Amino acid sequence: MLLNLSNHPSANWTPEQLDAAGDTVVDMPFPQVDPDGDEAYIESLANEYLQKVLAMDNISAVHIMGEMNFTFALVNKLKTFGVKCVASTTQRETVEENGVKISKFKFTRFREYAK
Repeated sequence: MLLNLSNHPSANWTPEQLDAAGDTVVDMPFPQVDPDGDEAYIESLANEYLQKVLAMDNISAVHIMGEMNFTFALVNKLKTFGVKCVASTTQRETVEENGVKISKFKFTRFREYAK
């Protein structure tokens, strides 16, 4: 099972992304991270989500994308427990229409967070 911890529910994923994810995807909403929170706040929030993830059964990997400080903290904690963490990569296609740049993102692959 792939745990999707992001602001992008798997119900909105493309068929290509769902195929790459495997058999089962379970969504866990990404937390609203307070921009005024300090390092202790990030540590506490990451510990809270670490416990939530570790309490789940049959996780093959965690797809985690979101606020960078929280993501960094949680990925490091999960990896300590041997949990594989991945990010989704995309190809950005930008077009200009009537002077407005519009970016579209096409899923490419899941990439494991570096060791």
